[in-house]
Amino acid sequence: MKKLIPLLLVALLTACANPALRQAEDLGRANQWPAALRVLNDAVAQDPANPQLRAAQVRAREQATARLILQIEALRGAGRWDEAAALLSQLALADAKHPRLAALTTEVERSRRQDVQLAAGRVALKEGRIDRADATAREVLAESPQHPGARLLASQVAQARPLESAVGELGAAFQKPVTLEFRDAPLRQVFESLARSSGVNFVFDKEVRGDARVTLFLRNVTLDEAMRILLNTQQLDRKLLNDTSVLIFPNTSAKQREHQELITRTLYLTNADVKQVQALVRTIAKVRDIHIDERLNLLVVRDTPEVLRLVEKLIASVDLPEPEVMLEVEVMELATDQVETLGLQWPETASLGISDATGNIPAQVFVGGRNPINFRASIANPAVVATLRGSAGNTNTLANPKIRVRNRDKANVHIGQKLPVFTTTTNFTGATSVAASVNYLDIGLKLDVEPTIQLDNDVVIKVGLEVSNLIRQVAGPGGTTAYEIGTRKTATTLRLADGETQVLAGLINDEDRKSASGIPGLSRIPLLGRLFGTHSDTRNKTEVVLLITPRVVRNLAVPDASLTRLPSGVDGSPGAFSSLLRRDARVGGAPGTAGSAVPAVSPAVSATAPAAAPTPPAAPTEAGLKLDVTPQVPAGGTVSVALKNDSGLTIKGEVEYDATRLAPAQPLPGSTPGRYPVELSPRGDRVVVLRALPAAAGQVLNISLGALQASGLNGETASVRVDGSGLLTVDAAR
Repeated sequence: MKKLIPLLLVALLTACANPALRQAEDLGRANQWPAALRVLNDAVAQDPANPQLRAAQVRAREQATARLILQIEALRGAGRWDEAAALLSQLALADAKHPRLAALTTEVERSRRQDVQLAAGRVALKEGRIDRADATAREVLAESPQHPGARLLASQVAQARPLESAVGELGAAFQKPVTLEFRDAPLRQVFESLARSSGVNFVFDKEVRGDARVTLFLRNVTLDEAMRILLNTQQLDRKLLNDTSVLIFPNTSAKQREHQELITRTLYLTNADVKQVQALVRTIAKVRDIHIDERLNLLVVRDTPEVLRLVEKLIASVDLPEPEVMLEVEVMELATDQVETLGLQWPETASLGISDATGNIPAQVFVGGRNPINFRASIANPAVVATLRGSAGNTNTLANPKIRVRNRDKANVHIGQKLPVFTTTTNFTGATSVAASVNYLDIGLKLDVEPTIQLDNDVVIKVGLEVSNLIRQVAGPGGTTAYEIGTRKTATTLRLADGETQVLAGLINDEDRKSASGIPGLSRIPLLGRLFGTHSDTRNKTEVVLLITPRVVRNLAVPDASLTRLPSGVDGSPGAFSSLLRRDARVGGAPGTAGSAVPAVSPAVSATAPAAAPTPPAAPTEAGLKLDVTPQVPAGGTVSVALKNDSGLTIKGEVEYDATRLAPAQPLPGSTPGRYPVELSPRGDRVVVLRALPAAAGQVLNISLGALQASGLNGETASVRVDGSGLLTVDAAR
């Protein structure tokens, strides 16, 4: 009957339980936690004072929100934004005050927008608009420093253009090839010639001296490169107003502050220490204004766009997650002990005295009385004890911890016990008082490791191992107790490959002890001495063996070369436009004749000497046409096809190219793919800009001229001779 009472109570409680609990439990087993939560919400609304319903509601809410967050993260990683937004609505219904709801909503909307931006950036890269693609990648990385798509786009942008043109790249109007020859010409005259020939507008600050003399000799350079050389030699600087307008001003601190546009950028760091990054940015980029917030691990920088571009790339090269390693450690203590005891144990004492009436020998005897005086001898019983004993033991103490350690951090393992050691202090001033304090002494196994992970996945480990054991207690003065501790200790540094196991052994304690007890003198006789005493042979041997195996969990992800090799401007202006020229450009001093601008630019006469009158040309028999094609471009880059008419005739023709690999930067309506019509006036020139399509990566292409016709004002015709090569090499995509 007593056994039936608990069963009846359980049945009664089950019958009284709310049916919503059973329904929610069934839904939870089927992993339908949102439905279980709705059932419990309705039940709690009807019975808000039921504690079982409220506890079940909390558990169901936690399970439902945890699963919804996992699903949202997975959908966000897969780019399925509509489904992620639908689950966010479910999360808001399940728990409107969930701490991650607002952050997840922001992340999903931001990720959706970033995908659209990156798609536009990839299109811009294919079309050769490298600056636009670079700006898109930097904008996304400023919001999400570890975004894989943005990092890939930034790497492709860096590979699509060489180092010397990585900053300050301007539009197509500034990429026209020119040749300049000026000797002691006024600065304003040089810019007027450039403006007439290129269609670029130049605006001068009031403090720019237009009468400054310029001697310049440049051949086969772009207008952008010619401007940089000219401005650097005259201590001037420029500011791009739009695609075809440039402001020229003196390169002084006052004018830099007056004309340079500044940008303020907030940069959030994920892994790097903000103070170290601040020191790096100040040293390398020499920023004007910088502020850090250690609480949020961010820094705010204010400087020119060129300097900020440099700062962003510097931070991207150091804001990397630290390496981590998993150390699998196995510590074994191998102990063996053997004890052998053999011999005869004789009595240690013999007594001779007067016995009393009971037969015992008392400590004191009074002579006299009626009892007789009896002298009696006695020894311990039994008189002789034979000892034949042997014991052996084998002990393995194993510790097998797994420790995950960050690079250059220390990890400690202690397996053992803490022995209390009491310290007493007696105060004899006035009333005597005794104060006691307790300290703890660690014994057992102590392991200290400090790993350093190399780039080749080798791990350098500093290992410190100490094994200690309690030997015996020692009584001290005043009733205190001390301990005698045995210690074996080693420290070493080793280098192991990922997954390599190293065995450290040899910490051996070998104890061999012999003892004998028996009749003095006789017990020491060899062999026969065991008949007159007991001999014990004790041998204890312990060895500590350490096995350590490193397994690299995450090594340092070395950034792309585009982030480790950066153009940094000059010492006085970090991040400024580069003054380097293309490999096929030539620069030198002006010739000794009067200066003039060659036909690559509109003719300009030097102020020091008038130009000689041209000699009337003879009747043309052949028209010369020079063809100059950019010999090598990166994948997705632009190709300049420069045409120069050296005759007095008008030349018409077509630039022929492979339409599957090249495309014109500015297509003409109605033109045939693969053919670009051109017309050159007498002594005129023309530049056709083509863009290398993705299919041209790693190809050697040929650009030719076809359907050429040369005609004069009086209807005369002549053959056309083409000088120059149209071969073009497109670098392979990386």
